Amino acid sequence: MMAAPMTEARVTRTLHLIAVGSIAVALAVLGLKYAAYAVTGSVALYSDALESIVNLVAAGAALVAINVSARPADKNHQFGHHKAEYLSAVLEGALIVVAALLIIREAYDALLKPRDLSEFGFGMLLSLLATALNGAWSAFLINRGRAFRSPALVADGWHLLSDVLTSVGVVLGLVLGWATGLHILDPLIAIAVACYILWSGSKIAMASISGLLDEAADSDIQARIRDAIKRSGDGALEAHDVRTRQAGRALFIEFHLVVPGTMTVNAAHDICDRLEAALEAEIEGSEVVIHVEPEYKAKKHSKSAIRL
Repeated sequence: MMAAPMTEARVTRTLHLIAVGSIAVALAVLGLKYAAYAVTGSVALYSDALESIVNLVAAGAALVAINVSARPADKNHQFGHHKAEYLSAVLEGALIVVAALLIIREAYDALLKPRDLSEFGFGMLLSLLATALNGAWSAFLINRGRAFRSPALVADGWHLLSDVLTSVGVVLGLVLGWATGLHILDPLIAIAVACYILWSGSKIAMASISGLLDEAADSDIQARIRDAIKRSGDGALEAHDVRTRQAGRALFIEFHLVVPGTMTVNAAHDICDRLEAALEAEIEGSEVVIHVEPEYKAKKHSKSAIRL
């Protein structure tokens, strides 16, 4: 027996709790990474800790964005506030860029004045604990973000995953530097981390900008939409000009429905109600707009038209 879909209010509460959890995890990871930097003096670990400050700020921004996006439509925002989550993801990408520049500055100073590392083993242990915590939480965020179609959580999860990869690289590089005595590896690793997070930050920002620019649903969802229209469009002749746009957790679906010219308004309305219900059941969170047209408006030679 399939579980009933979660209500929008319950989804919002769940996302709120996850975002609060992200803040708690970011605080814990920041504490561990800063402690690792404090005991070792490693500029590479400093870079890792600095990125965790970005994580903390981004988690707070995600919490605000999720709460704003859940607000109902009002007089000034008649299609809702769904896109607020994209703004959070764009902010996160921008913060990553700022962190990368700060890391490069610190690494440059360390290149000019090489530093000896102290309490190396204890520092590595703290860093690995932080990395393990980040790894587990990033997997959770990506999974739940995809399940609830939350761009803010998905972006936060991928950012944390990039943080995990950079942390692993930092630890491996520092172990190599400690084993060989090449202290210059410490600032060089920090610079490599900065370059990597610049790249990952730009990807997050670009993906979010696509959402702000009304990017269409992916091909899999579009195929499901067409199938649902075919299954539930009995009585109509054709559907064409199917358009979609993703806005946070909401998916807006619009299309033209061609019906016989002799069909009554009531009969055409019944078909529209049936199609809306089918699409909303197939794509949770979808909002459907259907424009009814008489049969002479059919696009008989259009390959994209859906014959019913």
